[in-house]
Amino acid sequence: MRKVGLRDLCDNIHGIYKINDVARLTTEMYLSNMEPAMKPSEAFAKMAHGEIDRVSIDELEGRITSVLLTPYPPGIPLLIPGERFNKTIVDYLKFARDFNQKFPGFESDIHGLVANEDGDGPRYYVDCVR
Repeated sequence: MRKVGLRDLCDNIHGIYKINDVARLTTEMYLSNMEPAMKPSEAFAKMAHGEIDRVSIDELEGRITSVLLTPYPPGIPLLIPGERFNKTIVDYLKFARDFNQKFPGFESDIHGLVANEDGDGPRYYVDCVR
């Protein structure tokens, strides 16, 4: 294991944020076109009846979420049940996945994003309407 000082760690994290222009990405994500595909109550009913699929981040675009998706920070819901994933939101989730892999212990907290461990590390999923 390589030792990293606090300054190097901060520089590395800042560098990843700068390269990915996280401020712009986050702003675009919240301003992107949110497409309601069904009522939240209908999406919840699908989840309650087990009519959902656990979908990996790479396959989310166009799928309908059955859960509330809330990144922390800022703690503002991004998608509510029944809304469709768009490319901008999927790009943000891919950034969060990559960041989490590069900086274990500093993971992004995104309510609604499920991490399952396997031999290669965590894989991330969201429960979507079947």
